[in-house]
Amino acid sequence: MTDGLNTIIYPVKDLDASKALFGALLGVEPYADEPYYVGYKAAGQDVGLDPNGHAKGMTGPVPYWTVDDIRTRLAAMVEAGAELVQDVQDVGGGKLIAFVKDADGNFVGLTQNPAA
Repeated sequence: MTDGLNTIIYPVKDLDASKALFGALLGVEPYADEPYYVGYKAAGQDVGLDPNGHAKGMTGPVPYWTVDDIRTRLAAMVEAGAELVQDVQDVGGGKLIAFVKDADGNFVGLTQNPAA
């Protein structure tokens, strides 16, 4: 089951320049500010900046669907023909992410929020 599309992650080459741009756009400070990931929460959305995104194969922003069991959903998507690009990874605070590529080359991301 999915809780909707709540996160978008942008691959960036210049993290400082991207932080300035998205800070100006969103009007908030990042909730996560690490060398490997910067995350913002604005208008009910998570917006992430990934300085390693291009190295992972990201060619543009990746939308992430929030699910309650990331490993089960990921396995089902791979079984349905998706190509695993990034296996489940904890990006801090227990938040899990992963993403796949579909048959048309589109990236589809999954997130699972930490247990309450």
